[in-house]
Amino acid sequence: MFGSTPHNHQLMTNSFMKVIFLLIIGFAAAAIAMPATSHQPVLAIGEPHTQEQPFEIEEPEISKAIYSKLDGSPHFYRVMSDKSFNFYVGLTKPKLEDCSLGKTFSFDLLDENFVPIIEMDGSTFEWWPWFEQFGRKWYWVGPEMGKDFRHTEEFDAGTYYIRVRNQSNRGNYVLAVGDIESFPVGVMARMLRDLPKINRIFWKNANCDS
Repeated sequence: MFGSTPHNHQLMTNSFMKVIFLLIIGFAAAAIAMPATSHQPVLAIGEPHTQEQPFEIEEPEISKAIYSKLDGSPHFYRVMSDKSFNFYVGLTKPKLEDCSLGKTFSFDLLDENFVPIIEMDGSTFEWWPWFEQFGRKWYWVGPEMGKDFRHTEEFDAGTYYIRVRNQSNRGNYVLAVGDIESFPVGVMARMLRDLPKINRIFWKNANCDS
């Protein structure tokens, strides 16, 4: 019988690490070529989104696309900054083949006491289709605090909350925040892990009622 020698084990380990390294480099190269509307994908399903325990958005100027699902209650996000900052917020949702727009979503920007500062009503907004080049996916684009995926306002230092909601408080949505593209190696590694899950949950296994 043939067994694994230390030399063979080392070769297998080196080969595996080389594959991972090349995949990350490939993602990095793709990120350089990404359009200006690219965001770091963040899979947030299963994470707390309550008013008492909001989902934390760190570095609010860095672009992120937070994939989540309303499951009966509004979702809350917290933004904390000790200095003034430029801030973009927008809502999108997956556009599925052979499905109409379906559920829409709204969001509100709240102050530290949960008092509304800006209210963006997705139910009266004319959502429009958009093809995201890097992920090769179609989205419906909803209301945004900004224009063309870019910020138009600067906010004072402090604590803010984003509330995402709709009439039934159900459905898959994507919250886009920030407009500065940043794809460090750690983010690339997370993308390698999460993108297949995002594709499966929000497109492959989704239906018109999702």
